[in-house]
Amino acid sequence: MKIHPMWREYPALQTELEQVLTLIDQNITTNNVPVRDAILDMINAGGKMLRPAYCLLFSQFKQTDRHKMIALAAAVETLHTATLIHDDVIDESDMRRGLPSIQATFGKDTAVYAGDYLFTVCFKLLAGYASDLRSVQQDGKHMEAILNGELAQMSTRYNMAITIDQYLNQVSGKTGQLFALSTFLGAYESGNSLRFARNAQTIGLNIGVAFQLLDDILDYTASSSQFGKPVQEDMRQGVYSAPLILALREAPEAFAPYLSKRLKMTDDDAKAVDQLVRDHGGIVKAQELAKDYTDTALTAIEKLPDMPVRAILSQLTSSLLNRQS
Repeated sequence: MKIHPMWREYPALQTELEQVLTLIDQNITTNNVPVRDAILDMINAGGKMLRPAYCLLFSQFKQTDRHKMIALAAAVETLHTATLIHDDVIDESDMRRGLPSIQATFGKDTAVYAGDYLFTVCFKLLAGYASDLRSVQQDGKHMEAILNGELAQMSTRYNMAITIDQYLNQVSGKTGQLFALSTFLGAYESGNSLRFARNAQTIGLNIGVAFQLLDDILDYTASSSQFGKPVQEDMRQGVYSAPLILALREAPEAFAPYLSKRLKMTDDDAKAVDQLVRDHGGIVKAQELAKDYTDTALTAIEKLPDMPVRAILSQLTSSLLNRQS
């Protein structure tokens, strides 16, 4: 079991995250041993586990059954892993978290079934531990929003006229909704009011969008070994992220000769686009946008009840803006 080193700073939370992984392991019971092992390798590969962490943190504003909250955090992480497996199928990605992806190892059919299997594990955990149907309904709504975000992204592939608002709509669904679900479940299932849970949900959404913006910036600033997956892969697949979109609107004619090649782009083409993004301020502008979303989340966190967990939430959220991988 491998926990990301970032959690050493929060030993109590690290212990609960280890329990999340243990519970997920116990619920992966498929008889297909190679697929089971591949799923477990991916889950235990040292991902950041931010979504279950935020679920657990927002549950600390009330005294509550920790085993229940660990189970719900496990449901969130299982759902997240399922979406990653399916994303790798769609993007034909060979790497995930520094390891060969399931679709690269076993093929697309097996990867789709593996993702589907994890969806059932997620709902099994929710059904077993959620206090009422509201959390299950909330999960369904967020899954719908995630899929709508993916569909919106699919419809804008290779679209050099994509706007930053279209991009933000996509990532609010793709990434923001899982963070929003995590914070909502943690707040609501620990016995807080629905109003408090909705506020937590909004905070989670802003954190999720900021996190995705930073991911997209790292696609231009990090190496593949740092990032755990091939950099610039989204651009080659026609998925244009914030740094490119923000630079594109400054000089679309400069990018057109390279982006029009689509999958035929060479490594030299990708390097040229990378330089153009820098020259036209795409990275800096994307960093400013990420800071806006982070600051919105931090301002809302500061208005939460004055408890030790509030300081942890503030510190953790601030640190996301400065990460290098």
